[in-house]
Amino acid sequence: MIRKFFAVVTLLVSLQTVSAAQTVIHAGKLINGQDGEVHNEMTIVVEDGKIKSIEDGYVDPVKFGDADSVTAIDLKEHTVMPGLMDMHTHLMMQHHKKVYSDKFFLNEADFALRSTTYAKKTLMAGFTTVRELGDNGTNSVSLRSAIDKGWILGPRIYTAGKSLATTGGHADPTNGTKGQFKRDGTPVDGVINGVDDARKAVRQRYKDGADLIKLTATGGVLSLAVNGQNPQFTKDELKAIVEIAKDYEMTVAVHAHGTEGMKRAVLAGVDSIEHGTYMTPEVMRLMKERGTYYVPTLMAGDWVAEKAKEEDYFPAVVRPKAAAIGPVIMKTFAKAHAAGVKIAFGTDSGVSPHGDNAREFELMVAGGMTPMQAIQAATLEASKLLKIDDKLGTLEAGKLADIVAVKGDPIENISLMKKVAFVMKAGTVFKNE
Repeated sequence: MIRKFFAVVTLLVSLQTVSAAQTVIHAGKLINGQDGEVHNEMTIVVEDGKIKSIEDGYVDPVKFGDADSVTAIDLKEHTVMPGLMDMHTHLMMQHHKKVYSDKFFLNEADFALRSTTYAKKTLMAGFTTVRELGDNGTNSVSLRSAIDKGWILGPRIYTAGKSLATTGGHADPTNGTKGQFKRDGTPVDGVINGVDDARKAVRQRYKDGADLIKLTATGGVLSLAVNGQNPQFTKDELKAIVEIAKDYEMTVAVHAHGTEGMKRAVLAGVDSIEHGTYMTPEVMRLMKERGTYYVPTLMAGDWVAEKAKEEDYFPAVVRPKAAAIGPVIMKTFAKAHAAGVKIAFGTDSGVSPHGDNAREFELMVAGGMTPMQAIQAATLEASKLLKIDDKLGTLEAGKLADIVAVKGDPIENISLMKKVAFVMKAGTVFKNE
């Protein structure tokens, strides 16, 4: 019975995808993600999951083989670009009024099954790669594996597993609980207190199968704790985390709203600052000096600020933080971009609804980026942050064939990014409308 079930699942997945020995795409406009230009009337040849060549003009598919071995795709009315990347997602959840009680009423299997629907929505929105920044410690590792095996549809996942926190910190899993539920977390749970705990927590994430490390250097907006800005790791703890992460060739992403926690993290050598709400000119300077990326998650700030206006949406301890912090993120983004801080695209989806990720493009442009810069933040710059720019992030011969397209010209109208019509991941077509 189990074997029959998986056979049916595999068949259903295969019926929704299209692949061929060679695929020839005629692109009306092409953004390669690298040179910041829009190229007209181009041909992309895909073979064995990779880009074989990119040629000027609309090359006749018969040049590459007969009708049985070549699939021709007409995107002459579209702008074609690299698969999009979201550097901050939470596929295990999606915020709603009663989300804080989910952990008491849902099993791990419930979270896992629900996350498959969010993964599919993300892929269909054109995001072929995501950086999953925090879950229960098991969900995204298994989700990553299921997608890689073809059991379900979803983006390529690089996961941090369980986020690291200090006792009572933003990612302490027992925050807001009472009595018997408010236990003392350990490094296995992602809760650290001291340098030795910090080292063990990183090694535990490696043991769990994580690709990178996520830590919460300051308080947060949606956690059930009063302070959303205070620093929550010592300098020595941060240094230890980065040191061990580098031993395991793992990058370090840092949730940070408050200035001091942000500064400590940058000086410790982390790879990215997430949110960065109260980033100062000094922190911006340090980030530029050290090459630290900024992942602004403007959608999250915009979303929590709107929901804070609803009197009964957030718990009482969360509402004032959401109202105060949300609107500031946009102003910080504009200043950081003007200052030349490196920026990679990230939404914090799971706070806002999955599948709406492209709304971030509109906000980035409203904050001062050009449409091309915003697109490159979700392609070239994101791939650099993940350290996978040798195989993804741009359309070049030899790279994996992650390709998406929108009808029309997003350089003229960035809102078109919300209407992705074509999605290819590693040479397989998942959407072609």
